[in-house]
Amino acid sequence: MNELNWCEIDVAALQGNLRQLRELVGRGPKLAPAVKANAYGHGLRLCAEAFVDAGADWLGVNALFEARRLRELGIELPIYVMGYVPPADVAEALRLDCQLVVYDPQVARAASAAVAASAPGPARLHLKLETGNNRQGLAEDDCLALAQEVVADPGLELTGLTSHFADVEDTTDHTFATAQAQRFHAFGERLQRHGIAPRYRHISNSAAAILWPDVHMELVRTGIACYGMWPSTEAYVAALMAGRALVQLRPALAWKTRIVQVRDVPAGEYVGYGRTFRTTHPTRLAILPMGYYDGYDRGLSNLAHVLVHGARAPVRGRVCMNITMVDVTHIPAAASGDEVVLLGSQGDERITAEQMAGWAGSINYEITTRINERIPRIAVR
Repeated sequence: MNELNWCEIDVAALQGNLRQLRELVGRGPKLAPAVKANAYGHGLRLCAEAFVDAGADWLGVNALFEARRLRELGIELPIYVMGYVPPADVAEALRLDCQLVVYDPQVARAASAAVAASAPGPARLHLKLETGNNRQGLAEDDCLALAQEVVADPGLELTGLTSHFADVEDTTDHTFATAQAQRFHAFGERLQRHGIAPRYRHISNSAAAILWPDVHMELVRTGIACYGMWPSTEAYVAALMAGRALVQLRPALAWKTRIVQVRDVPAGEYVGYGRTFRTTHPTRLAILPMGYYDGYDRGLSNLAHVLVHGARAPVRGRVCMNITMVDVTHIPAAASGDEVVLLGSQGDERITAEQMAGWAGSINYEITTRINERIPRIAVR
């Protein structure tokens, strides 16, 4: 392989994670792994096809371009678009047989007009109830009014009612999340009193799917757990505290590069922009052909390690746009062309997304999703 930067995606890990989640939620709810954001950085096509083969019921995306790509790949599963689709694009979304989250009456009316014009119908819509995240969504009275408008329109189908937890992952105190779930259930009962019963109610993300069987309902949207990462340390601890049978998640992504130069630097020399690192002894630096353009966060400067010949090599100086420098003084065999692991395992050592996130002051989600899409994702088994 001639690539200087690449990601290896363990297909068996992806499928094993999904099958464990299926076992956890049972056969009742539909299971909808999210493949938005280039499948959390793992590669849209590769992951979508892996999840289809592993028995996913639906796929979740954020934007219409992702749904379009899935259909171009020949994927026929139901696609749920979780992000905003502008009214002007609704007709295309319906032609692609997408189900849409709706919290803007103009989107629902655009769907009705598209069905009346030529789009296949009925348009399947999922209303987003605001329960405490204050991101997307409608207050209860507004949600009820839009639900009544949708069910009165023969071109529309109120397929789902949805919401999103605000605070499952950042704490082991789930008082707020429990209140959100209660508000969601109560509003569903309110809809029923008005003769409205959406086929799918869904609020569970990865953490909720693992922690709370009583909120699985008819559809479970799993994200980061499908890729072998826990949503947070707090979610893992909460699962232990709750006595939940823990899934054995396997990270699926390894990010690699190559050494393109090894150079000797005398004691007392500065390394990189801003002179943020100065050698205290004769040092061997390995030059890596990747940087923050590739998604290797500048916050990793002088903090992160990479793996060379199974040993940790610390980053020296600032991460540049296209270049990063690491110290291989203690790795005498390091040479130009050698494989370097930025994220993943080599020998007995491992760099995890959680470790990298800690160095960068971020979260594991961001570490993988920010890996530049131009970097090849290569399936390995």
